[in-house]
Amino acid sequence: MSDIPNKLASVLQQHIPTYFPDIQQTCSYIALDGENLQLTLPFVCNSLLGAKGEFSHLLENFAKQHKVAIKFEYAIPSIKGQNPKVVKNVIAVASGKGGVGKSTTAVNLAAALTQQGARVGILDADVYGPSIPTLLGTKGTQPSSPDNKNIYPVASHCMQTMSIGYLVDEDSASIWRGPMASRAFQQLYNETLWDELDYLIVDMPPGTGDIQLTLAQNMPVTAALIVTTPQDLALADAIKGIAMFNKVDIKVLGIVENMSYHICNQCGHKEHIFGADGGQNIAQKYQTELLAQLPLNLQIRELADSGKQLMFSKHDNADIQNIYRKLALQLSFKVSQIKSAPQQIAVSSVS
Repeated sequence: MSDIPNKLASVLQQHIPTYFPDIQQTCSYIALDGENLQLTLPFVCNSLLGAKGEFSHLLENFAKQHKVAIKFEYAIPSIKGQNPKVVKNVIAVASGKGGVGKSTTAVNLAAALTQQGARVGILDADVYGPSIPTLLGTKGTQPSSPDNKNIYPVASHCMQTMSIGYLVDEDSASIWRGPMASRAFQQLYNETLWDELDYLIVDMPPGTGDIQLTLAQNMPVTAALIVTTPQDLALADAIKGIAMFNKVDIKVLGIVENMSYHICNQCGHKEHIFGADGGQNIAQKYQTELLAQLPLNLQIRELADSGKQLMFSKHDNADIQNIYRKLALQLSFKVSQIKSAPQQIAVSSVS
């Protein structure tokens, strides 16, 4: 019985080598107690090993063969030493240029992480033009407060969300100088009563201004994700975003190339409207990885405008949903591989 953990680790490495490349490391996820086998993973992967996952049969067959009961759960590490009762990991989703679909990508990524098994929050950092309430269909919602200082996040599809759009009139303009906008963002971050999040996805405003620097320098960001299109103009600004995160020692997990191609819904022809290979080229140049290529798709735009969630619809494009689920899986795995660097986060918790 004592070699069972090693046998399970070998099975996982053989069939899912991308996420279980090292048997010794995989063995550290496994604990045997009599006839009970505990598999505790530091990354979420319901699409692989969940009840309906692609490789769920591996655990079922192994349990029958070795007459053990396998309990499978997640224990997401807090890379920067954040309070696990509040926020474990802050992930910045950024772009150098507006209009590349960053907010839509951030929302769908957060939803995909939820489906993979994580506890997820999303923070709208664009205090000038908040879009999260529109994308989630939560416009007009006002957060409640237990003490007239801190506020509870707004729940949407099992995600905890916060945006300045919940607190100001939809048609009013936020005419704030940089320092004031940065303080408003910090208040949203610090005074929201986040509840045991594995990942807080921060939808950054475009550019490399005050809010971006506030997040990068004053908050323990675990890692960043850059969203771009293949177009040269967008790529030039995406490079500036990469350079900013590199300067403040925040790891860039990779590039998401949005509007990468268009597939004609009549004939199926695939066309690279905004150019090809742009995301791959800058990923190679700046020693990161192209994590996903998302199509220019009418359905994504219609659902985003209507506040309906692509990832939670059973009747929408399964291929696009799978791209987002794979992106979420890659992100979670990559975060789990980052070396821990203790640093305390100052945010409020639910009492």
